[in-house]
Amino acid sequence: MKLVNSHLPPRRAIWFSFLTLSTPLLLCLLLVSAPVKARPADTLRVHAGLEELYVDPARYSVLEDPSGRLTLADVQAPAHAARFRPGNTLPTTMDHPGSAYWLRLVVQARGSLSQHWYLEMFDSHLNSVEFYPANGSAPTVTGSDLPLATRKFPYKNFLFRLPLSPEQAQTYYLRLTSNSKTTFLSRLRTEQTLAVHFQTEYGLLGGFYGVLLIMVVYNLCLYLFIGEQTYLRYVLYVLSCSLVFMSEDGLGFQYLWPGQPVLNQLITAGSPILLLLTFSYYARQFLDTAQRLPSYDPWIRAVVLLSVAGLLIDAVWLSSGWGFWFYLLPYCMIYYAAYRVWQRGQRTARFFLLAHVMVAISVVFMILRKLGINTFTNTATVYSMNAAFVVEVVVLSYALGEKIKGIKDATIRAQGKLVKQLRKKHQVQEQLVEQLQRNQELKDQLNSELEGLVAQRTDELRLQSDTIAAQNRELLQANGLLALQSAAIEKLNAELQRDLQEVKTARVLSKEVNFGEFSQIYPDKDACLVYLANLKWAEGYQCRKCGHEKYCDGREPHSRRCTKCRYVESATAYTLLQKCKFPIIKAFYAVFLIYTHKGNYSSQELSRVLDLRQGTCWSFSQKVLEAMRRRRRAPDFDENEGWTHILLDASGLEPEEAGAAEEATVRA
Repeated sequence: MKLVNSHLPPRRAIWFSFLTLSTPLLLCLLLVSAPVKARPADTLRVHAGLEELYVDPARYSVLEDPSGRLTLADVQAPAHAARFRPGNTLPTTMDHPGSAYWLRLVVQARGSLSQHWYLEMFDSHLNSVEFYPANGSAPTVTGSDLPLATRKFPYKNFLFRLPLSPEQAQTYYLRLTSNSKTTFLSRLRTEQTLAVHFQTEYGLLGGFYGVLLIMVVYNLCLYLFIGEQTYLRYVLYVLSCSLVFMSEDGLGFQYLWPGQPVLNQLITAGSPILLLLTFSYYARQFLDTAQRLPSYDPWIRAVVLLSVAGLLIDAVWLSSGWGFWFYLLPYCMIYYAAYRVWQRGQRTARFFLLAHVMVAISVVFMILRKLGINTFTNTATVYSMNAAFVVEVVVLSYALGEKIKGIKDATIRAQGKLVKQLRKKHQVQEQLVEQLQRNQELKDQLNSELEGLVAQRTDELRLQSDTIAAQNRELLQANGLLALQSAAIEKLNAELQRDLQEVKTARVLSKEVNFGEFSQIYPDKDACLVYLANLKWAEGYQCRKCGHEKYCDGREPHSRRCTKCRYVESATAYTLLQKCKFPIIKAFYAVFLIYTHKGNYSSQELSRVLDLRQGTCWSFSQKVLEAMRRRRRAPDFDENEGWTHILLDASGLEPEEAGAAEEATVRA
């Protein structure tokens, strides 16, 4: 450079040096400022060796149209085309359900393609979908608001064919509208990949719905054969879940109601509400929360009803897309109730907890998708709810069988206990009969001896009749003595007969039995209810409302439920022990004492024996005395009848008490 500059004038040398130094800088500026023709960042590239391609949010652009009036020409105009934003800078859900969203996809085919490519939109709840091909042909207009016949491919998701040209980048537009927060998730697939995908997907879904159908038929048959209402509630729960799944995956719209888009929208909005109701309806009875958690069960019902009201408001008016939050609180409360019931000894509750672990995990994945977080979104997480529900259905069916088996085992144990008690009672009765036979033998022996003595004395009198004249005085004395002896004998005979009668009556009525011996005959409340139920329905069962004669066991111990009108009557209803405020075994013993003492048993003594308040004993003794009076006036009254006839007295019930008894049996 110095050699060249040395031959130039000073001013030209300065300019030449300036140009020499600034030329690289100017070239760099020109290169930076010159327009560079680069491919768009959202271009999707496919080639012959590729079979499917997930449409990543960074590969498409989104334009929100709040007015919903823009056309394809409008969005292609430079003013609106510049407003398209990459999908990865926006949520993957429609945050404003009232707006229209334009999606722009740029697809480039490298080399010649041997198969056709298709675009599949995963969300089947888009109300309106307009697909504009790149070749300018007529757009495809479909959506969940239109019949299935508007789709070129009768598939549960939205499927569009992409006519691609080799080595050309073609731009496709989709106009989407929805009343809920639906997603933009989609995938590009070839024909062969679609065929394999259809075969696998429909095979798995067919197996899934087949399992649900088997469980519905199986539990429905059990309900028809056994009559246990829990099976019917479980069938309703499984059917509502099936309805939810069919509305979510689009199979219901594809196969069951393809020409009824209004019905499809109604089922989509109403099936989650029905699911919440049937789930709480089934879970509360399966866990017996009304008996095991009486203070917690009303809160569950109240929260469920409030959540249902919130879901209705969101489905009818708000359409916010956040209705799934209304499920969390009642679901957590029921899950906590299952944990509490399991802690309190119900072994089948552990199956309920186990069955809903996978459901809870799948619900977490669903909430993440609803929030637009697609980090864990894949085929396994999308269909995890189906797999979780299959596990839940199988486990809950087994748990339901375990519960019924437990009830059956408890019934068998109770029957065995009752048989033992009846055997013991029979042994006591046999001992009493033996004692009575022994007393009768003693009585006969004594009568024979007395007859012998009388005969012997008569013979002596006959022998002395010859000397009656000579021994008149002695005979008078002898006659007086004989009269005294006869009176004593007659008195002894009368006392003996009275004592024998008292022994017989005491043995029949068990008058000498104390509370300890009485407790051996009726050891607990269950034994008393068993005896009272057998006594009450000794001549057969007949419903008080409809007269039907067939029944099944009610929820309360030893109650009976009419199989025709479902009217439930407890063992104590319409008896003397209705609305009794102290233990039933003490009530039995009180009736026994008052009856065997013919009403002459003071309330003070009754209070001491039963360890109860005197006022309570006095009120109950008055009730028993009134029942005894009514029994004596009955045409079939027998002096030697047992005290248990008093237990069935229901004549003293006031009309309002009878109504209360009927209402109590209905609630049971």
